Amino acid sequence: MKMFGGPASINIKITLLLVAILIAGATLFYTQNLVQQLQKKEREIVQLYAKGIEYIANSSEPETDLTFLFENIIKPIDFPLIITDSENRINQATRTNIRNIFVDSTKSKKELEQFFIETVREMDETHKPILVTYQDSIILQKIHYGDSELISRLKFYPYFQIMIAALFIILGYVGFSNIKRSEQSNIWVGMAKETAHQFGTPNSSLMGWIEVLKLHYNDSDKVLDIADEISSDVEKLNKITYRFSKIGATPELKTSIVFEEIKKVAEYFQRRLPQIGKSVQLSVVGDKNACAELNPELFEWVIENLVKNSLDAIDHKEGKIDVIVKDSRGTVEIEVIDNGKGIDLKRRRDVFRPGYSTKRRGWGLGLSLSKRIIEEYHNGRIYVKSSILGQGTTFKIILKKC
Repeated sequence: MKMFGGPASINIKITLLLVAILIAGATLFYTQNLVQQLQKKEREIVQLYAKGIEYIANSSEPETDLTFLFENIIKPIDFPLIITDSENRINQATRTNIRNIFVDSTKSKKELEQFFIETVREMDETHKPILVTYQDSIILQKIHYGDSELISRLKFYPYFQIMIAALFIILGYVGFSNIKRSEQSNIWVGMAKETAHQFGTPNSSLMGWIEVLKLHYNDSDKVLDIADEISSDVEKLNKITYRFSKIGATPELKTSIVFEEIKKVAEYFQRRLPQIGKSVQLSVVGDKNACAELNPELFEWVIENLVKNSLDAIDHKEGKIDVIVKDSRGTVEIEVIDNGKGIDLKRRRDVFRPGYSTKRRGWGLGLSLSKRIIEEYHNGRIYVKSSILGQGTTFKIILKKC
């Protein structure tokens, strides 16, 4: 039997981790590339600003029009900028050479000087200052600048995004693990109950036959009839043991007549229908020669589960269950039709989910096992073909024809 948490589960976790790392890396790379492009644009603006100042310093015309420089270059600057002399000194008398930097007016002149020195040093660590020269030889000024608020935010954005994503991944993993553990627990409990239920039916029948045998031990004909029924229930116990032994293993498939396999199940139920307190007609009709590759014991289990499901759905005395076998092109189709209470449209997908049951004492494994037997072991399909509340349900099985 396959257990949870095997190599396949580990491979999925590793794949998800690698995908998460790839997405995080791609996000980081893209954002950093965008930051670098914005920094390049800002440096070009500063260089243009420096060229403008150099042009003014080197111009021989005293009445040079500076409108373009101030309106189109200086005003739009939204990043911190400090202009110093060649020795990194700042003229604190006028603050025109300081832009987009908050200055605490309560600080003393010495404190402000130290503040500007630290700010210039931090700027130079991030960006090399732009030099303003006279005739390309004498350094007149240095333009120190830092990153704009937008760039500063973008630098930390991918890390913030990765942290949020990691938080969601952790919460999702914890939640998924809890759900998985809960499902595993439900499956183990369900399997235990299903085993008890499967063995309980023939055991109860055997106990009943023993009581009948005690009453009619002198009637040889009656004893023989009872012996046949006991033999049938013992065979049923053997089948149940075989079925559970094949869960998780690869069963052997045989060329079988589908109608005959279904008929065996129908005959078993027909002998016991009077005991359930309902008047239910169970019939098997259709193509009697259609064949498919089956594991008879497991296929019978599927039909039993569908018939039991139909019996549970019939909440009135005049019930009817029809099993129809059809030989189609390349496939054999089996329909199990009842006139029970039907299934709500919203719940049709849930009927095959482990643990789902509408019965008070149900554990929701019968149809789940049936789906696994048909689709994984027989490479077929099983689904709810139609269902109308208050009128009944039709389950359909499709198998490959032999």
